[in-house]
Amino acid sequence: MLVGQEDKELKTRPPDQAKPQQQQDQEPPEEDESLAPKTYSFNPLEADKDLKVGLYYFKKGNYKAAMSRFREATLWNPTFAEAFLRLGESAEKLKDKKAAHEAYEKFVALAPDDKQAGAIKKKLAGQR
Repeated sequence: MLVGQEDKELKTRPPDQAKPQQQQDQEPPEEDESLAPKTYSFNPLEADKDLKVGLYYFKKGNYKAAMSRFREATLWNPTFAEAFLRLGESAEKLKDKKAAHEAYEKFVALAPDDKQAGAIKKKLAGQR
């Protein structure tokens, strides 16, 4: 094919076919759903399940796994006060003071009348 003839073909092609390389640059949508980012919507049953699994890990001494499960529970149900309490406890065991402080603050905000809220308020006051 001659150079001049190639230019002529590009000009006569419909607009959607004018730049075939541009179409190749775009990546196709992800087909494997397991690789897609997880989305959380309000689901108290999942939150309760994650809390129970987290308590199991906490009792076994696997605080990192417990913290992960408690965090998942708070993502499924952002108003789940007990999950924030347990998240704070596991963060404290892992010596993550910042995460523990944030979780405890959220717990006190969600459940100010809880029987453990007084002790947590004292803990928060002592951390400042």
